[in-house]
Amino acid sequence: MIHSEGGKTITFASPRQLADPVATRALGAELAQLLRPAATSTLLLIGDLGAGKTCLVQGIARALGIDEPITSPTFALAQHYTGRHGALVHLDLYRLEQPAAADELLAQEEENARELGALLAVEWPERLSSLPGDGWRLELSLLNPTDPEQGRIAVITPPAQP
Repeated sequence: MIHSEGGKTITFASPRQLADPVATRALGAELAQLLRPAATSTLLLIGDLGAGKTCLVQGIARALGIDEPITSPTFALAQHYTGRHGALVHLDLYRLEQPAAADELLAQEEENARELGALLAVEWPERLSSLPGDGWRLELSLLNPTDPEQGRIAVITPPAQP
């Protein structure tokens, strides 16, 4: 896949096999380079528990110059970070069982992301009443669900074109 954003052209192979957490974080850093020029880009992270969603966000954060430890905001629901090269809002909808609650939180955090000029990374967007069409989608799946050490597959889909 070739995508041009903010004057940059970036080529992604999709699906992409990620051998380990280092490769998963490296993909996150690549995505940060692609999404950073566009203020308030949204990345929807889809995958089972342990598929590598938070690991990927760690790579995004590193590329944005964020030095804080990045952990899944499962209990806080959202974390806001500011780095030397950009800002990040990390949202986790896992605990929200009602789509209306997930929709409301997403709307609130989208507004926060716009105010910060931040990239918005959303884990568990399946909890929403519908997936936003204007967000990048990244689906992560383990090659072997019983052995995460065997790696994962990432499938990247750009936003729907108007």
